[in-house]
Amino acid sequence: MRRFSIAPRRLIPLLLLLLLVVALATACTDPMSTIDPKSDNTRRVQDLYVLVFWAATIVFVGVMAAALIFSFMYRERPGRTAQQIHGNTRLEIVWTLIPVVILAVIAVPTFDTVIKTTGDAPEGALEVIATGHQWWFEFEYPELGVTTANEMHVPVGRAVNVKLRSVDVIHSFWVPQLTGKTDMVPGHDNRLWFTPEVEGEFRAQCAEFCGTSHANMRFRVFVRSQGDFEAWVANQKKDRVAPTADLAKQGEQVFLTGACVGCHVVRGTAAAARVGPELTHVGERTTIASALLDNTPENMARWLRNPPAAKPGSKMPNLNLTEDQIQKLVAYLESLK
Repeated sequence: MRRFSIAPRRLIPLLLLLLLVVALATACTDPMSTIDPKSDNTRRVQDLYVLVFWAATIVFVGVMAAALIFSFMYRERPGRTAQQIHGNTRLEIVWTLIPVVILAVIAVPTFDTVIKTTGDAPEGALEVIATGHQWWFEFEYPELGVTTANEMHVPVGRAVNVKLRSVDVIHSFWVPQLTGKTDMVPGHDNRLWFTPEVEGEFRAQCAEFCGTSHANMRFRVFVRSQGDFEAWVANQKKDRVAPTADLAKQGEQVFLTGACVGCHVVRGTAAAARVGPELTHVGERTTIASALLDNTPENMARWLRNPPAAKPGSKMPNLNLTEDQIQKLVAYLESLK
């Protein structure tokens, strides 16, 4: 059998190419990246990662350099026989102290970061209760009287204290650029806090396998100016605005006389069940189906036509709606703003 080998002169260009590919890959913008922090706590964690990376790099380079130098200097060659050295107290003290110093350099900022990121939230933090369901997120603002689903809105520059709950299995709350992963455990409240430092839209994900549609259990966090956040809260507090278009009016009747009222809330109507997401202002959300689909009339129709086909494992069954019913419901749901 012929052995495959790479000539040394070809190995260096291949390694350089590999390094170039890695550099280009890490330079790409990734909305789920943890190395692009946008809050105080993720910045603290990233700073710690950078410190550990450079400490590890120094150790790696030092050990590799020493190994290469000693291998060359003390190699066996004509006129010189390799010798085994037994014990050197000074050298042993030095290579024992160096790791101790390195670990101390890493340990002190590590404990400081853990204390700062897991302690109590600052005074005046916005209170949010995040509840995990199979497979969507519910967000309640107890102080503001607002409840929404799959899209969490917070003001920039203000600490957010999030209480984490689950009503079924273990989920995990993760917004890579704003906060680390924290489990949502049935029967036990966890919590986390963070202060967003820039405005923007941030993607988020359940990070604990929770069943068939775990990968589709997503949500968004919108960091807004204080004025925009207050306007959003004021609108969220309102009951639904009665539809004016004929098709939307007919859609409301389909909604209120069908199976929809058995699972959803639309404030200001007879729909008051809290099994699925609240839909009072679903028309103004940017996404549907737990942030799996953009909120467009086409995607809304696709969702209503067959939810399990659009989102495998969906707890919402196929309601076997007619195309006429679907178009009326789309017009109604998109009017809920």
